[in-house]
Parts: sequence; C-alpha cells; structure tokens
Amino acid sequence: MIKDGFSVFRGKRVLLLQGPIGPFFRRFARDLTLAGAQVFKVNFNGGDWLFYPSGAFHFRGRMDAWPDYFEELLDQLHVDIVMLFGDCRSIHRVAHEIAHKRGLDIGVFEEGYVRPDYITFEWFGVNGHSLIPRSPIFFLNKQPINIQPPLPVGNTFWFASLWAAMYYLAADLFRLFFPYYRHHRPLTCLELLPWLRSMWRKGYYMLKERGVFSRLKKELKGRFFLVPLQVYNDAQIHTHSDFYAVTDFIDGVMTSFANYALQHHALVIKHHPLDRGYSDYARFISRRAKELGLQGRCYYIHDQHLPTLLKCARGVIVINSTVGLSALFHGTPTKVCGNALYNIKGLTFQGKLDDFWQRIRMAKPDRHLFKSFYNYLVQRTQLNGSFYRRLPIVASDTGLRVSFVEKMGESAIKQTNERFPQRMNHP
Repeated sequence: MIKDGFSVFRGKRVLLLQGPIGPFFRRFARDLTLAGAQVFKVNFNGGDWLFYPSGAFHFRGRMDAWPDYFEELLDQLHVDIVMLFGDCRSIHRVAHEIAHKRGLDIGVFEEGYVRPDYITFEWFGVNGHSLIPRSPIFFLNKQPINIQPPLPVGNTFWFASLWAAMYYLAADLFRLFFPYYRHHRPLTCLELLPWLRSMWRKGYYMLKERGVFSRLKKELKGRFFLVPLQVYNDAQIHTHSDFYAVTDFIDGVMTSFANYALQHHALVIKHHPLDRGYSDYARFISRRAKELGLQGRCYYIHDQHLPTLLKCARGVIVINSTVGLSALFHGTPTKVCGNALYNIKGLTFQGKLDDFWQRIRMAKPDRHLFKSFYNYLVQRTQLNGSFYRRLPIVASDTGLRVSFVEKMGESAIKQTNERFPQRMNHP
C-alpha cells in the first residue's frame, strides 16, 4: 500500500535523469506531479525521448559539456531532488558528484537486491555506494521488523523485451539528433542479434548439459562450489571490484580452487542468463581446466534452477551479485570477491579465497543476523513492484506498493547526507 507516500514530495522540484528502459519514469513523474511536485526530465538519446516524449530537456552535446549543462539546469530550475537509474553510468557519476557538492538530495533506482517482486530505491547510492550500515552490531541490536509479503509481479520478460526493442530502435533511428551520446552497451538495432544468439544458445546448452543438474543434486550434493557469473559489462565488475573482466574473476577462482580445494570437491561456474547472447566462456574455462588439472572437476552450466543449486552447494563465490543474498537466505557459506553491501562479518566469509575452500565450516552465515539484515534491507531499500510491469491492484501510475514514509521520508534524506557526506568515491 502507499500510505501518505508521495505527499513527501509536495512542493519539491524534482529532476529525473536517465531511467530504466520503458515508461516507468514517465509514470513516476505523473505520480509525483499529482502529489504536488514539479517534475523535470533530461533525455539523452532517442530511446529516452520515445518514453518521455514531451516536457523534457534534451542534452545533445559532448560528454565534456555535460557538467556545465547540468549545473546551469540546476540553477535554472532550482532543483531540490535529482533522481536517476544506476549511479555508475558516466552521465550519472558526474551528476551525482555535482548534486552532492550542492547538498541536493539524490535518489537512485536500481534492479532489486531481492528478486523477484522488488525494485531498489536508495538515497545517495546503490550497491557498493549504498549507505546501508556494514556493522553486524547495528543489525543485531535492531528491534525485530515484520516484513509484509510482497504482491507477486508476475512474468516481466516479454514486457522488458518489448520496451528494450522499442528503446534500441528509437535510439538508432534518432541517432542524428543525439550524435555524441555513448551508451554503456551498443545502442543499435544490431542488439537484436545477441537476443537471437541467446535463444539459440539456450537450446544448445539445454541439450549439451542434459544430466548435469541431476548429478549436482545427487552425486555431487554438498561437494561442489557454485560460482555465479555476472554480465560482462556489469558495473559490479568495472566499478565495485578489482577485476578487469569476468575472465579475470573466473581465472582467479579456478586457480585458487586448483591449488587449495580438496580433490573430491568440484567447481561449478554458472553463466548469467542475460549475458548468454553476448559472452561464452566455454573455451576459456576448458583451456584453463586442462592447464590447472581440473578435468572432471570443473563444470560450466547455464540455465539450471538456481535455488536448488544454492541448497545443494557446499559454498558460493560471487563478485557482487544478488545471488549472494539468495545464498545467504539458504544458509550457504558465501565468499564475496567484490564490494557487496552484504559482505558483513557473520554473514560472509571474511578471509582470503584461498582459505575458503577448506574453512567452509567457519563460514556458515548467522541466521539471526541475516534475518535482521534482510528485513532491514527490504524495509529501507526495496519497493514492491517492477520497472517493466505495473502491479494492477495498486492505485498509482507506477504500480508500486510501498510506504514512502518509511523509505523516502524527508528526514531520512537529510540524515543520510549529514552522516555520510563523503561516502561515495567516483572512479
């Protein structure tokens, strides 16, 4: 439910930068306007323009002109709050730094930490830039929080696919109007090719990996370590970790496993489903397995049921993935190799990766600590809903089900900026 939620924005002047693919920011702007806020928007390419066709500013200059343009816009509009999707995009890193220096409130949306049925909203930053406390004492001393079960969002794949196709087509068609814009991934109609490749590879690996899932659930249950990969261009790699690429992470984990894991243990590397059409690490993993003597002990899989894998795994190694939270939920020992907000003593293994393989009994997450952390995280950062599909029974244009009094209150914004004035470091 939304209880007096959007009213906290009454009288505020809100500037929206780049949002998620689709009509979410347009709908969000209507909700804010109905609550009494003045809403402004900046478009950066034809896809932004398609989903926010009127009442927006269009930035069409070079990247080096963006800081001055943004500063002038803040002065002209007397902005109180800047809102954006993802704080690691180049345009958003610059805007965040400027807005923070001016003492403006910054709201950041991101895909849900807890999936499905949630999206993320935090003041100041998300993921490695999140202001969520990292001290176990903080959570252990919290009073128990009861979390209301989320309303199910349902399947969003076809909605997301439709919005993506429309966005990339519009960005390509109107490229001449935004000649200097550079997206964080290729922004042309040729992006259809990876999606077609993804469907082909899904079928191919389904046939190739027949019997593997059964073996992991039975013969190798409790004897394999799961390594879920992330998308090749994920900010969790280039911003929130020390790895240059996914292959660096794979190589580091395989090398450590070969040197320090017990001989009867196996390593299972799982490809990210959204990266299937862009990357294939089969040859790289096969070559390194031969060089490291891991033949028969290293598996490369794709679309097996993740919750079952987490329940059967001996341990999980991640960079910074929502899978890490799922692993902790299932009580599976987890080693984080990046900068994750859940990398907290008592939840994840705090030693070196080389020690993780044999000290697994010491890495079991504390159930009480996890429950306190998880409930706090959901209460403070998660909104029930989706960027791509509205919850039909919620009376708002975005379709979000959330108490904005708790998550988006004015006092919480001010306290955040006062407590953590220099928390976010821009690369």
